Amino acid sequence: MDTPRARFRSVCLPAMLVLAWASPVFADSAPQPLDAIRAAALQAIGGPEAAGEARLDSRLRLAACSQPLEAVATSPRIAQVRCGDAPGWRLYVPVTLRREADVVVVTGPVRAGEPIDPSKLSVQRREVGHLDGAVFSDPAELAGRIPARGLGAGSVLTGNDVQAGQPVKRGDPVVLVSRAGGVEVRVPGVALGSARVGERVAVQNSGSNKVIRGRLTPESGVVEVVL
Repeated sequence: MDTPRARFRSVCLPAMLVLAWASPVFADSAPQPLDAIRAAALQAIGGPEAAGEARLDSRLRLAACSQPLEAVATSPRIAQVRCGDAPGWRLYVPVTLRREADVVVVTGPVRAGEPIDPSKLSVQRREVGHLDGAVFSDPAELAGRIPARGLGAGSVLTGNDVQAGQPVKRGDPVVLVSRAGGVEVRVPGVALGSARVGERVAVQNSGSNKVIRGRLTPESGVVEVVL
């Protein structure tokens, strides 16, 4: 509910928390150099030799710290930089690393759920510091992988973009696998819905016509019964 108290908490309280940490900057004192804060944040994320960008508002003015700045990574792209003076200050700084590598790139459009045509893959030198997920350096690593989403020409393939195994759709023939006590039983069936690897799907047993739910495995067309 939008009440005066709620508005106070959402607008004023964060500012009070910042002020509680920040040391005032007086007219006769020099502020903390922003480049030093950027350097500390960048090193916390990428190490001593890291190259990239640590973003700060150029209008920011904080009291100069009398001791070395302390910085730790709080996430892959956020560093906490603090001054241990009393009073001190603390900032959360967004960081983007610059890192180049030879990676697999899509040279033509690919559709989700369809095997990647090897002729549409090449290895190129690209900036990868901003990417989420592992990248691939060899097209052979993508053998049997299926795009989880459509990708356009020029896209760098990451582990988040592909999945192992072939998805199924309603009407596809599948194999139901049941394992218990070291015994494995396989029977033919028909998918009653669509699923990607790791997802559950209803399958009709071709022999008994019984409907059973299972999880699609990386092995092509194999659905493992979920007991």
